Amino acid sequence: QVQLVESGGGLVQPGGSLRLSCAASGIPFGFYTMGWYRQAPGKQRELVASITSGGTTNKADSVKGRFTISRDNAKSTLSLQMSSLTPEDSAVYYCNAYRRMVLKEYDYWGQGTQVTVSS
Repeated sequence: QVQLVESGGGLVQPGGSLRLSCAASGIPFGFYTMGWYRQAPGKQRELVASITSGGTTNKADSVKGRFTISRDNAKSTLSLQMSSLTPEDSAVYYCNAYRRMVLKEYDYWGQGTQVTVSS
């Protein structure tokens, strides 16, 4: 059974920092591209940042210079260090695991963790 369990969300003041974590189980973690997505009320889910099995990262322009994505393959964990947070960063943040093979795709989601940036 595949599980992606996010943690670390919460309420933070503008300009503050948070670190999100995602613990994965049931998949060969090292073979997956891992990503953080977010969805604010009334908006579509959007990619925040991703990291391939080889460590190549990709980030949304809105978070460049503020967010850092990292992974620990030995521990099957994904992290997102967020700094200089603004109210526009408020959303539910989801962990995603994706692997594309020749005949099949694997796409898994966590349950999400709420991040609220407010004074």
